[in-house]
Amino acid sequence: MSTLNIPMPREQLERVVRQVVRERFAARLEAGEPQLSAAYTPNLVVNISARHMHICPADLETLFGSGAELTVYRWLYQPGEFAAEQTVTVIGPRRRMIDRVRILGPVRPASQIEISFSDSVALGIDAPVRPSGKTDGTPGCLVLGPAGTIELPFGVIRAERHVHMSPADAQTYGFRNGQYVKLRVDSDCAVTFENVLCRVSPNVLLEVHLDTDEGNACNLVGATSVELTA
Repeated sequence: MSTLNIPMPREQLERVVRQVVRERFAARLEAGEPQLSAAYTPNLVVNISARHMHICPADLETLFGSGAELTVYRWLYQPGEFAAEQTVTVIGPRRRMIDRVRILGPVRPASQIEISFSDSVALGIDAPVRPSGKTDGTPGCLVLGPAGTIELPFGVIRAERHVHMSPADAQTYGFRNGQYVKLRVDSDCAVTFENVLCRVSPNVLLEVHLDTDEGNACNLVGATSVELTA
């Protein structure tokens, strides 16, 4: 086994329950049933997704030893996802490296590394902007763990900014899976981001992911409001 069977924490469970209630209410309205309370309102959250690695079971064992399992460092906003205790060193050309790149769990079918443009410059890797999982033709790197090293032939990307949303959220906004929309962040460095990819699927919470450079550019931590528009 490569991932611990860890129960969902109370905070995540409460968010999921609230989302299920909102979606069922939205479905009842669509079916024409009587309205019992206020209209469904999506709860938009925008978070910074710092550099990280997604890892497959085989690479996890190579880097951390036979039988290695990911352990939780911190739970993330999306149900069941977490930042792991395990970190790695990413090594680019000419031995340029970034230490303590955190692995995100649970394990995935294939390994990939997501970095920002600043990280790309620091590593000397021309990482393209791609949706997560679309790694064909991308550059690779060396990855060093406490028990071994792997050479990724490809899989280093700058993750395309995106919004996770449930079908109910997509319906409320009038968006569809694969559509590109805009994100307005109001702050002392207000920015409107274009080309935000909609990723619609069940059992997710409404959340936009920006990388570190994007979050810093708009001073996301000091934002007064955020808004998604077509």
